[in-house]
Amino acid sequence: MASSQDGYDNYEYLLPASWKTQVTAWLQEDTPSFDYGGFVVGEAPREAFLLGKGKQTAVLAGAPFFTEVFAQLGCEVEWHMKEGETFEPVKHVATVRGKARHILLGERVALNMLARCSGIATQSKKYKNLARACGYQGIIAGTRKTTPGFRLVEKYGMLVGGIDPHRHDLSSMIMLKDNHIWSSGSITNAIKQARKVGGFSLLLEVEVGSEAEADEAIDAGADIVMLDNIEGEELAGVARRLKEKWRGKRKFLFESSGNITEANLHERAINEIDILSTSAVHQSVQHIDFSLKIQKPKN
Repeated sequence: MASSQDGYDNYEYLLPASWKTQVTAWLQEDTPSFDYGGFVVGEAPREAFLLGKGKQTAVLAGAPFFTEVFAQLGCEVEWHMKEGETFEPVKHVATVRGKARHILLGERVALNMLARCSGIATQSKKYKNLARACGYQGIIAGTRKTTPGFRLVEKYGMLVGGIDPHRHDLSSMIMLKDNHIWSSGSITNAIKQARKVGGFSLLLEVEVGSEAEADEAIDAGADIVMLDNIEGEELAGVARRLKEKWRGKRKFLFESSGNITEANLHERAINEIDILSTSAVHQSVQHIDFSLKIQKPKN
């Protein structure tokens, strides 16, 4: 397998030991009892072509999950392109070999996963390219607004698309939002409480809605300040003034989030902001159309 030392980032090496059990669960969900269609086709050895279709240039993402679906069914997958590469439809992306019934047992599970993961990677790459075209040099990130039970695949798609997946869960970074602040009484108090239990190894981010709140968060020691739904000239002004005020006194990053779209990305892509995070790269994205076609045996 290729590695980053070969000039190719193999993101499969990031996956936890438990990831294959998710694939098992997908297969169990899709065939909880009898496989009636499989009874019809039997177990003759067959070859199936994975075709990338649709009407747009797309990024291939989700290859390890696709391969594992068929590995658990005793099939083999031969890839004809690398994960992370783009393709124009119609593209022969891979070939699956195995028993006919087993290929069809994995077909829809594998295609649904690949369609979503590739859609997220495609959208992620698009947003990053748009930001770079605007001269933005900061981080483009997703959010935690992911699908329960499918987060690993969605975060994986963001990585393949070239963006930051943001925090994965409540344990991977401390993020204090409006509900935390209201419940604890103030930004300063919320940060103090979190620091007591979070230790030195966790970054602490605070969501704010105004310049005064951002100033308080910086003063209290936030590592990252999210300027939520602050846009236009106000966004640039707040970031510039506070970076100047705290220069040499505090080290922090600014994140802008909320209502970022392709249409307004150029307005938010200002280099005073260190991180632009948006759920537009993974929520409601257009899936990439794939099909898996069993080939007629050659006589």
